[in-house]
Amino acid sequence: MKALVLYNVGVVVRYKRELRDPESEVIYKDLILRKGYKSVKKLEVGKFFNMWIEAGSPEEAINTVKHMCKELRLYNPVVQEIEVMLRGESSSS
Repeated sequence: MKALVLYNVGVVVRYKRELRDPESEVIYKDLILRKGYKSVKKLEVGKFFNMWIEAGSPEEAINTVKHMCKELRLYNPVVQEIEVMLRGESSSS
């Protein structure tokens, strides 16, 4: 029997790049540029989920998280996209 491993998987949810992101626009124009941070050329706002998933492989952990995000509607696929990334692992007990 294959041992299960506890994987740390991160999910970034943000607006699709081709769509307007009003929150980012306000923060960028009204805070960052107004305070003189002219070297900042672009800003994106999103939300982040940090999950620990017990799985048989990194691919299984990532696929479980992708499926869960879609099934539970943790994001709106019409206007948002997700980036799922493996952040680490540790032996589960």
